[in-house]
Amino acid sequence: MTMTPAFRTLAAALALSLAAAAPAQNSAPQAVPIAQTVPDARDLPYPGVIQLDIDASDTPRGVYRVTEAIPVAPGTRQLTLLFPRWLPGNHGPRGPLAELVDIGFAAGGKALEWKRDPVEVNAFHVTLPEGASEVVAKFIHTSPLQASEGRITVTQEMLNLQWEKMSLYPAGHYVRQIRIRPQVVLPSGWTPATALDGAMQLNSSWSWAETDYETLVDSPIFAGKHFRKWDLGQKVTLNVVADKPEQLEAKPEHIDAHRALVSEARLAFGANHFDHYEFLLALTDRMGGIGLEHHRSSENQLEPTAFTEWDKQEWDRGLLPHEYGHSWSGKFRRPARLWTPDYRQPMQGDLLWAYEGQDQFWGLVLSARSGLQSKEIVLGQLAAWAGGFSEQAGRRWRSVEDTGNDPVFAARKAKPYPSLARNEDYYTEGALVWLEADQIIRAGTGGTKSIDDFAKAFFGMRDGDWGELTFELRDVAATLGQVYPYDWDGFLKTRINTPGQPAPVQGIERGGYKLVWKDEPNPFTKAALAEAKIVQLMWSLGVTIDKDAKVVATQWDSPAFNAGVVTGAKIVAVNGTAYDGDGLKKAITAAKGGAPLELLFQRGDRFQTVKIDYRGGLRYPWLERSAPGKTPTGLDLLLAPKRAATKAKGLKK
Repeated sequence: MTMTPAFRTLAAALALSLAAAAPAQNSAPQAVPIAQTVPDARDLPYPGVIQLDIDASDTPRGVYRVTEAIPVAPGTRQLTLLFPRWLPGNHGPRGPLAELVDIGFAAGGKALEWKRDPVEVNAFHVTLPEGASEVVAKFIHTSPLQASEGRITVTQEMLNLQWEKMSLYPAGHYVRQIRIRPQVVLPSGWTPATALDGAMQLNSSWSWAETDYETLVDSPIFAGKHFRKWDLGQKVTLNVVADKPEQLEAKPEHIDAHRALVSEARLAFGANHFDHYEFLLALTDRMGGIGLEHHRSSENQLEPTAFTEWDKQEWDRGLLPHEYGHSWSGKFRRPARLWTPDYRQPMQGDLLWAYEGQDQFWGLVLSARSGLQSKEIVLGQLAAWAGGFSEQAGRRWRSVEDTGNDPVFAARKAKPYPSLARNEDYYTEGALVWLEADQIIRAGTGGTKSIDDFAKAFFGMRDGDWGELTFELRDVAATLGQVYPYDWDGFLKTRINTPGQPAPVQGIERGGYKLVWKDEPNPFTKAALAEAKIVQLMWSLGVTIDKDAKVVATQWDSPAFNAGVVTGAKIVAVNGTAYDGDGLKKAITAAKGGAPLELLFQRGDRFQTVKIDYRGGLRYPWLERSAPGKTPTGLDLLLAPKRAATKAKGLKK
């Protein structure tokens, strides 16, 4: 066809119009490959011994000044140093790198170039000159001065020195293959306590024998102006620092209870996995709280009045039994993927229910058996756990095993709706599962065996060995099966790995007790709430309220939640009267008979009146005996001391 000039003009215009309407080709970059520049750890010795010197004497400013001399092999031109990131006992990447400042490296007195790794930002690549034999690192660890900055580790009376927060280690080696000599300058007159061996003192300077970096990190220091220690037997020592000297005045019966803890643990586990053990205990409300396990020691903080108001503080005395039990559960016997060759390799928490959950169980049992806590307090704790899980919405979608990932991605921060999200429930629900396992064994063997037989089989080998013996799920099930043949694989799969299960009260019920609800708190909950100064209505209205009248937690699908109450809201009035905790509880009780329940909230600059349709009254969980008669039940027998029974057997012989 022959095109006329007019047609050609029209066609060209149409083509231009279509081209203008077509979308332009967007830019589409390709990813820059991530190169691994940090070497993986190998089980090879690092050449030479590192000298680590820390000046911890500047308590007014809360800083630790560090000098670290690191030998290098001949011909080394680049050294990669790591700041510990994945810390044992934290179950996640917790190394506080932001507190490490004023970093510099030198060799032969000359400053060296260094660069932070752009991917693994806790790695420092240091360029060395030819002939360098040693790199000297200098830096400062700045301890938080207020709680909003992190955990306070330095006060004018005490400090808690954790080596991993103020040291670097060479990449490419298992940390057990790195040798190091530590030395610390303390404030004049202060006394340190640590599991490290070979202590030597020169004025205010303290040094310890050469060790490996893994042992160093596992051996923190508590030091203080006011210090006292007690021998608990079996090479176990209770080392205590306090805000004031009078807070160290423990009575003989207080120390006897701690000695009983040491004895009961040995009876339960059948062996000790340390050459000596140091309880490090701070009685303070000035230094940050802590409860952290180590193989031959533990870091613990209790209230300043732990000894001077012994009865009042009973509810809180489960901490030391818990951390002591970790010498067996978590340190000696450790889940295979929670043991790592260095502090760079990520940890995997799928078996935390068998690490922390089992230890939570044993901590409770040892508290009762030693007398550090009464049976009533221990039953109250079990009731609180079971009561919480009985109304927890998150159980329908999330398994106990999956909560073992919580420390990694949730980083232990507050959540808007923890009852739906779940937290690190492998601790307490794990403990309730271990309680049920004990009761299954007792019933199945006619009372001839118990969880103690499992403990001796699982923990009781190689007395004195303080290395690590890793395990898998199959090892747990197999050892339980040796004690009592049962479908332990199915039991653990159901209880631990499967969401949507009933509340974990089967162990309580098999043990001759039942979960009941009363209108007042049980002894444990009552004391804990008084200490925390909160109003706990989670099991009734569905909220927890702090001392400033703010809602700090709301139970998912509770009456308060369904009425629109959320965290952060402040209660101004209850039924037209200014808020106070007792008044709110009285109003909840009155609502059972039909009285109104109307709350005035302030949320930001807005005020809102909320009517809550709730008639259930106050509810708090308790455990009550359900078994007939007075013969000790399975739960009674679990919590009973073993010392007397062992002594009686000895007399019969």
